[in-house]
Amino acid sequence: MMKKLTKIVLLLCFISFNGCKNETSKKPVLEKETASKKDRQLNSVAKKIDEIIIDGIANEKTWENSPWIPINQVWLGNATDSIDFFGQYKLSWSKSGLYVLVEITDDVLRDVFENPLERWWDEDCVEIFIDEDNSGGNHQFNHNAFAYHVDTYGNVVDIIARDTPKLFNDHIESKRVTLGNKSIWEFHINLYRDSFKYDKLNQIIQLKANKKIGFAIAYCDNDTSETRENFFGSVVVNGNDKNRGWIDATIFGTIVLKDHH
Repeated sequence: MMKKLTKIVLLLCFISFNGCKNETSKKPVLEKETASKKDRQLNSVAKKIDEIIIDGIANEKTWENSPWIPINQVWLGNATDSIDFFGQYKLSWSKSGLYVLVEITDDVLRDVFENPLERWWDEDCVEIFIDEDNSGGNHQFNHNAFAYHVDTYGNVVDIIARDTPKLFNDHIESKRVTLGNKSIWEFHINLYRDSFKYDKLNQIIQLKANKKIGFAIAYCDNDTSETRENFFGSVVVNGNDKNRGWIDATIFGTIVLKDHH
């Protein structure tokens, strides 16, 4: 009888241990089409027609001729009125990289931490998601894709390994101009292959027409709280957990580069 009880106790402990182990080592749930990413939210992006100066002033003909695309999906928090938050963006490209123009209405623009590598997601920032080959899949601690957080000072942060954020300021040139509660952010982004190695010499990819790139853009909004209050994105994310862009490149939209407007 004692032997039988001992076996039962050991069996229960084994089940309990494995249950906990599985809970802590769970892989993030990725969308089913990871193996071959679908062209979600396909947008055509026209090549620039004049020189774009990264100065936060959208006075180029390229921007005049480019359509606005909304940043209107609630990924975290609650929907707000357009005074608290309103976001939209435009895209263009040249051989040297992607150009992004973002217009954000935010009633409180807030940068809390002096160190850009400290809780960067809890400050106001634009987050730009890039998957150079549009392959989708996990990029949480690798460079299959990038999740660039650009703070109000232009610092660019992404993770290279678990609990290891790094600055990627050489990947993105940016400038923000804020008048009242409206900010114009202008970006030029270098693209790299998924073989990218931090602190090594990596070749910047030259862009060509008809290339497809995984792309999404979002805004972290925090007016008064200890932690991020809202997170607004540019693509529809299915399921309850919509804050998956920093892990799963399959949720990104797809842009295709075109020669002409």
